[in-house]
Amino acid sequence: MRVGVVCPYSWDVPGGVQQHVGDLAEALIAMGHHVSVLAPVGDPEHPTPSYLVSAGRPVPVPYNGSVARIRFGPRASAHVRRWLAEGDFDVLHVHEPAAPSLSLLACWSTDGPIVATFHTSNPRSRAMSATSTALRSALEKINARIAVSEAARRTLVEHVGGDAVLIPNGVSVRRFTRARPLPGWPGEGGSIGFLGRLDEPRKGLGVLIEAFTHLAPHRPGLRLLLAGPGRPDLSGVPDDLRERVVSLGRLDDDDKVRAYHSSDVFCAPNLGGESFGIVLTEAMAAGAAIVASDIPAFDAVLAGGAAGELFRVADPHHLAERAAVLLDDPDRRAELSRAARATVRAYDWDTVAADIAHVYETVLLGARHRPVPQG
Repeated sequence: MRVGVVCPYSWDVPGGVQQHVGDLAEALIAMGHHVSVLAPVGDPEHPTPSYLVSAGRPVPVPYNGSVARIRFGPRASAHVRRWLAEGDFDVLHVHEPAAPSLSLLACWSTDGPIVATFHTSNPRSRAMSATSTALRSALEKINARIAVSEAARRTLVEHVGGDAVLIPNGVSVRRFTRARPLPGWPGEGGSIGFLGRLDEPRKGLGVLIEAFTHLAPHRPGLRLLLAGPGRPDLSGVPDDLRERVVSLGRLDDDDKVRAYHSSDVFCAPNLGGESFGIVLTEAMAAGAAIVASDIPAFDAVLAGGAAGELFRVADPHHLAERAAVLLDDPDRRAELSRAARATVRAYDWDTVAADIAHVYETVLLGARHRPVPQG
């Protein structure tokens, strides 16, 4: 099949949707399909894969408790129409079409079969509710809807209507299974790891840092490994503990895999707004012993705590308590590692991409058998 995929968010800024789109494109190409991805690109010097077509520079706007870098308007619409005409796609796959972005423009601009994936989980989405009437003309053209989680499906149903098939985010399990730890990690005193945007409040790094300040005075060798774009706020860390918080910045793909293997305990302290948890599936594929906040998306991915410990969201004391148990119990860490590796198999891209391709095939079959209107 010739598949056109639209990513609404800037390709050069790390994010779950961007990663999902890139991994899906590579999985579909490996299956023998032709894939072209259209996305905004803010930094023209940023390396992009051969299947990526830039739609120009994005504009930052507040969205779902974060800042989304998207592209919209007449010039963006012209980019979309040209890409569609040149691509001659069998099926168009748009992501987050409810946002004012390239995905919405693509829905308006094509007459062919459309598949849409919804990632957002936000029960109080004013933007989605306020614009649902304007969106209807585009969303009614969609032939099949996919939600990456039950939370994303519920957000879609409550704010837009209709339903969606549930197909989770994928992870390239083989890529994360084995790697050498980063030099000097995890160390003899134990370590806790975090990967994500370091300056985005809803990622919950502040909760982890506070938990670390409770644990570290009683554990002289304990260190905190932080990886991701942005600068962390370490103002709450006492001076005598500051050197034990190591911020590595944004890592390339190989070092990101190594970072998952560099901690005794991996922490995902997110406060909410997550519909799935790609960072968790990556950590699970690496066999990490995980402690995560008990937001619904993480609870689902970790099988209710069977594949990782859960702590009360935004509670640094409970996080410190659960992390301490894992740091002190290597057998429990090994048990969680085995459970994580077993659970994450359901999210491998070999499975997920095949399920998505089946949706494409179903939509195309329906399009071929649709009655032709009589003049």
